[in-house]
Amino acid sequence: MSQPAVSALAPLPFELVYSDGEPLDSGWHAQQLPLLWELIHQAMVEQGRTDFCVGGNMFVYYSVEQAWDVARGRPYFRGPDIFWVGGVEPRLRKAWVSWEEGGRLPDVIVELLSPSTAKIDRTEKRDLYARVFRTPEYFLYEPETLKLEGLRLAGRVYQPMEPAAGGRVWSDRLGVFLGPWHGVRLGMEADWLRLFRPDGSLVPTGEEQGQAALQRAEAERLRAEAAEAELALLRARLEERG
Repeated sequence: MSQPAVSALAPLPFELVYSDGEPLDSGWHAQQLPLLWELIHQAMVEQGRTDFCVGGNMFVYYSVEQAWDVARGRPYFRGPDIFWVGGVEPRLRKAWVSWEEGGRLPDVIVELLSPSTAKIDRTEKRDLYARVFRTPEYFLYEPETLKLEGLRLAGRVYQPMEPAAGGRVWSDRLGVFLGPWHGVRLGMEADWLRLFRPDGSLVPTGEEQGQAALQRAEAERLRAEAAEAELALLRARLEERG
């Protein structure tokens, strides 16, 4: 396979393709992708990081030769379900174009398996990520069995990571655990792939943070009302005693 091109000598004489128009496999996949994207962002915020890019269902161009193949309508690689690159400028991107990023390619990749993609994710993509991308960490999640596989690059091949309790797998690059979690997401109860802090607590979504803030505010209101009621009772007793 072509090695990533660090820079192109001149702009390509065609516009890069950014979408293949293919629908996601299921409603679960359609909700899981933005969930994981949001959680990775939140994990980085908690760690005080801004030098990163998270991509979801986005093209990854790893060489100029590949871009030409796409333009000519030849079989091509679309991109991972979710990927993360650290140490890069935080800006909006239509696609990840390696020669515009100093030759950088994803540091972490997550594929959400389905009957139509599992074989490719375990073979062709695994080989591409190891030999061409040289991606240090590769995660594969099977929503039907709730099995999460973590692979770490050793040389030019992937070696399995040892899972922790609850089937969670630690990511050195992201600084969090990945693992299954049963709960409700946008009104749909299912088993989701979530992120967990080193202490085992969930990395929250924005909605969960808002709910927690409302609960804290309500608890504080009830405490204030209870304190005011107790003070009023004390005053009444003092008045009775003259």
